[in-house]
Amino acid sequence: VHLATVEALATAIDARDQIGIGHVRRTQIYAVGIGRALGLSQSDIEALSTGALLHDIGKLAIPDHILNKPDSLTPAELEKTKIHSTVGAAILEKVGFETPVIPTIKYHHERWDGKGYPEGRQGENIPLTARVLSIADAYDTLRAARPYRPALEREKARKIIQSESGSRFDPALVNTFMRNLGAFEAEIDAHGLSYVNSSARGKLMGDHKYVEQIKLANREVVSLYELAREFSSSLNLDDAMRMFVKKLGEMVAFDSCAVYLLDATKRSAVAAHAAGLNAEVLISRSIRVGQGATGFALKTLETVQNINPDLDFAYAQTELAGDYTTMASVPLIEDQKLIGAVTIYSRELTEYGEEHIRLLETITHIASDAIGKARKHDEAQLNALTDPMTGLPNARSLQLQFEKEVARASRGSSSFQMLMLDLDGFKAVNDTFGHKVGDTMLKEIGKAIRGQLRDYDFLARYGGDEFVALIPDASHEDVQDLCDRIEKAVIGYRLPIEGTDKEACVGVSLGGSGYPKNGETFDQMIVAADKVMYIRKASRKRILMTDSLVRPENISQSAGTNEKLDLYSNDSLIVELDETHVITSAAVN
Repeated sequence: VHLATVEALATAIDARDQIGIGHVRRTQIYAVGIGRALGLSQSDIEALSTGALLHDIGKLAIPDHILNKPDSLTPAELEKTKIHSTVGAAILEKVGFETPVIPTIKYHHERWDGKGYPEGRQGENIPLTARVLSIADAYDTLRAARPYRPALEREKARKIIQSESGSRFDPALVNTFMRNLGAFEAEIDAHGLSYVNSSARGKLMGDHKYVEQIKLANREVVSLYELAREFSSSLNLDDAMRMFVKKLGEMVAFDSCAVYLLDATKRSAVAAHAAGLNAEVLISRSIRVGQGATGFALKTLETVQNINPDLDFAYAQTELAGDYTTMASVPLIEDQKLIGAVTIYSRELTEYGEEHIRLLETITHIASDAIGKARKHDEAQLNALTDPMTGLPNARSLQLQFEKEVARASRGSSSFQMLMLDLDGFKAVNDTFGHKVGDTMLKEIGKAIRGQLRDYDFLARYGGDEFVALIPDASHEDVQDLCDRIEKAVIGYRLPIEGTDKEACVGVSLGGSGYPKNGETFDQMIVAADKVMYIRKASRKRILMTDSLVRPENISQSAGTNEKLDLYSNDSLIVELDETHVITSAAVN
């Protein structure tokens, strides 16, 4: 009865370490078998029998996140694990064992070469029973799976034990163990404790359901610890959501998952991240607050569970109707403010139970703060690199993109073009109609220019009424055509002046420079393009008008004439400076 009680408690301790059924019993069979093969006394045999069952009791003093860590331990974490043999001995000291159980447990991590712990004992200064237990424990640990590695095959485990004979283990004891290993394993199989699944082992697992419950409880603790730790590091929004959904999937079953974030209006939420089945359909899906099951969770700030999933697809993506059997949605709340919701959908489950919802709410609570902070960080970064008036990248963003283009060009021995664009007549718009109209003009002209570029071209507001574009992988003819289209788009835009029958318009002057011919640094490229652009501007001082447009005397005092000038012509819109700064051609290098 005493030994059965000890075994049950030892198995519970092992379960906390994510060790399955049988470790202490198999270790006991190996240790007692070696002891008998050596002809040890009955006292030592009993010490091995009890010591094998209790050798890891000191792990109660090791934090769960270290015991169950799936990665390599840090030096500090490794040192923490070393206390378990001393703590185990201290726990058992008052039991009053009549056999040498205490030294067997305390010294079973000493090494034959003196490099073990807790005291660094060497050779035969280590108690014999501890040396025996060391081999038995190590071999079974290798043969069984651990959180940080899979189980090893018999032959590989044998080779590892043999390779450490004379360093970690007593060589004579290793020889004894290897000679008798077959008999030991036969005894293990006879008790239904083999390393492969069997009906006997399945029954054993059924008789010890508490072990799985303990393992699950500690796995939850470790997962939540890892989640909190990883969220405490610097994560961007995408990484934070990806980590959240990954950890959620490890603990709560779902076929599809979507993380919805409120938009600026606070009236709708958009799926900023989706995973699992139909992720490509769910991503970027918008749902109004109060609409569908997820919308109801957003509106009430309460968990919604086991509602018909089709309610979420009644207003959009109707092709998903009927795909799922149940769902659950939990609001994301950061600093007492709603920021979104996470919704999971299942095809397999008929409903999400209380345990599912508890885990979902717990993980969501931890993730909410991290997602909220990551979103604010991303927004702050975006604002720092975005021109607030036009919504285009700003000068700082332009410099960063320039560096990326230089790196890309260097890797591929390619080039790219920088275009400087300066609006003609913009000051007159500001002076005549006010800065509010001028701001609108800048924003709309930015859109017009952006509309002529390819998706991977880059356009930034450089400052004032100047824009800069970076054009990779474009031929001379492509750039000429682009400049024609940009000028057409800018000249063709008319901004109606509210309350009048007038329209405001501007022209544009363009200058270009090519990397690396016209410069290898940002400043060199800007100066080269700027010079070309101002030479072009100086040659084109007159603004296209119609009767409904602003008169030249109102546009610019320096216009010099009321005569109309068609700014869109076959003349070169971009010129290149040669070494004598003479306008030579329309080419852009």
